[in-house]
Amino acid sequence: MVDTSVLIDPPPEAAMPEEASVAAITLAELVAGVHATRDPNERAARQDRLHRVQATLEALPFDAEAARAYGRVFAAITGAGRKARGKRAIDLLIAATALSVGLPLYTRNIDDFSGLEGVVDIVEVRA
Repeated sequence: MVDTSVLIDPPPEAAMPEEASVAAITLAELVAGVHATRDPNERAARQDRLHRVQATLEALPFDAEAARAYGRVFAAITGAGRKARGKRAIDLLIAATALSVGLPLYTRNIDDFSGLEGVVDIVEVRA
């Protein structure tokens, strides 16, 4: 599964898994991003990115299994002394989705998932 950061700043193909999916929550972030800019050129670029992702990657839902996995994610984060609320909450819901389906999570923002070591397989993607 790929994190939003990987879709916004794509790495070389060699750094990516052969098959990939996204959390439906990632799609929500991309949709929100389209509406978060007033620049028409940037809005068009973001809309194009969203359409490419929707056409090529399977979106995995945040379902009951992901909700249960979120409990483990929440416990790990708070146990590491980090807050699980605010902007971080979206990242943690994405991590819970990956955990619920047993997939590693590829990200360019490894620090966003600090505290999940041993709970979710987080893979740092570099340029």
